[in-house]
Amino acid sequence: MTLSTAGAILIHHLPEAVGVMLFYYLGEILQDAAVNRSRRSIKDLLDIRPDYANLKTDNGIKTIPPQEVSEGNLIVIKPGEKIPLDGIVVEGTSFIDTSALTGESLPRRVKPGDKILAGMVNSTGLLTVKVIKTYEESSASKILKLVEQAGERKASTEKFITKFSRYYTPAVVFVSIIIAFVPPLTIEGAAFKDWFYRALTLLVISCPCALVISIPLGFFGGIGGASKRGILIKGANFLEALTNIHTAAFDKTGTLTWGVFKVSKIETLNLSPNKLLYYAAAAEYYSNHPIAKSILERYRETNTNPIDPKIIKNYREIPGYGVKAEINGRKVVVGSAGLMQKEKIKSMPASNPHSNTTVYVAIDGIFAGIIYISDEIKEDAKLTIKKLKELGVKRIVMLTGDSQKSAEEAAKKIGINEYYADLLPQDKVKLMEKLITEKKNEKGYVVFVGDGINDAPVLARADIGVAVEGSASDAAIEAADVVLMGSSPSKLVEAVKIAYFTKKLFFKIFSWLWE
Repeated sequence: MTLSTAGAILIHHLPEAVGVMLFYYLGEILQDAAVNRSRRSIKDLLDIRPDYANLKTDNGIKTIPPQEVSEGNLIVIKPGEKIPLDGIVVEGTSFIDTSALTGESLPRRVKPGDKILAGMVNSTGLLTVKVIKTYEESSASKILKLVEQAGERKASTEKFITKFSRYYTPAVVFVSIIIAFVPPLTIEGAAFKDWFYRALTLLVISCPCALVISIPLGFFGGIGGASKRGILIKGANFLEALTNIHTAAFDKTGTLTWGVFKVSKIETLNLSPNKLLYYAAAAEYYSNHPIAKSILERYRETNTNPIDPKIIKNYREIPGYGVKAEINGRKVVVGSAGLMQKEKIKSMPASNPHSNTTVYVAIDGIFAGIIYISDEIKEDAKLTIKKLKELGVKRIVMLTGDSQKSAEEAAKKIGINEYYADLLPQDKVKLMEKLITEKKNEKGYVVFVGDGINDAPVLARADIGVAVEGSASDAAIEAADVVLMGSSPSKLVEAVKIAYFTKKLFFKIFSWLWE
């Protein structure tokens, strides 16, 4: 622009010089408006940073900054107030607006025992909440950080355009110099003024500014639009990659199923079902795994005497296997058949004919019984698989730590033909590497969708790791490249559609620029 303007002044074409400056100035105004609009939409979406928290003390309610609230404190949230910190409801019932985090407009009813997240809005009742995370570790704070960091990761298209402009601009200037000086020197009667004007014209129409500006702006808008729908994409490179998925691998529990387990049946050898449940619940007392919680929930439903934590010694949780602990001096092992084999448990049954998730219980090195756990498939799981196939995903796989029969039944209901069961975290990583290797000669990326702490390694290994936030662990969210707020796997389909729309927009920009 500077060269074009200076040249126009030199040849005394002042209207053209003014026109060039006005043209670019107008372009900059429009560009700034577009950028500010995108930034404003994200800011409005993520204006979930609470200004204060109502801390409950012995002397009453004290209003303080949320950064000063500690884990374990009680806070009071009045109707209409933003929820300042992640916590568990201990008193009161209400409806909360989750749209800022999940993109879902329907309010959700909460009651004592339910988990609520910072950034949601309390709509109706008065709630007393026990804080489970400090402000820095809260959902609102993490979301803000994720979106801020997203712009730092550029897509390959964006990198190409930036690199292209480095060579393109000098080339255009060089060609313009040739047009301005070579014809007047080599062609008889060629006027320098005419050819210099043509060179300036070439400089103006060949400027790559629109191209260089439009690409980052397009990705920025795509990430912002996804954020509005409860889809957090950690970089433009991942947004671009979503348009070229070859293989999609899903975890089962908590991703395609609700992960809300219920004890459906208890089988024992020599103990009563209630006694076996007591030992299993005590051993699982400190575990946060959904299956452990279901066993504890069943115990609380059928027994009035709570478990005393003092009876639990030498507790140890083994990810992907189960737990071990000493309960009243007796060694209790609760978990998968693999854990029983590892611990060399005696008198194990030959096979398991049930399709439900199976939890084995052993006491003092001897098999004592089985607790069967059932899970419910999410309503949109089958539709998600169907839509992904329609969008061109060539291969869909389910990877689960559940039994073969449980995996077979779930896969059949959801519409997945290829599945692998009885997997440990390291097995999932190996299978992910195998999936990546098998599609090596074909274009596209391998996506893994998961939620648990045991999914963190495979999320990190996949080309694109996607965490379903509704049931995801902190480790899974940290390792993922895309976070789907809420519990719906169908948001992955929405993310892919947004990525396709962004890509389509780029082609329109290119065609417009070269017309």
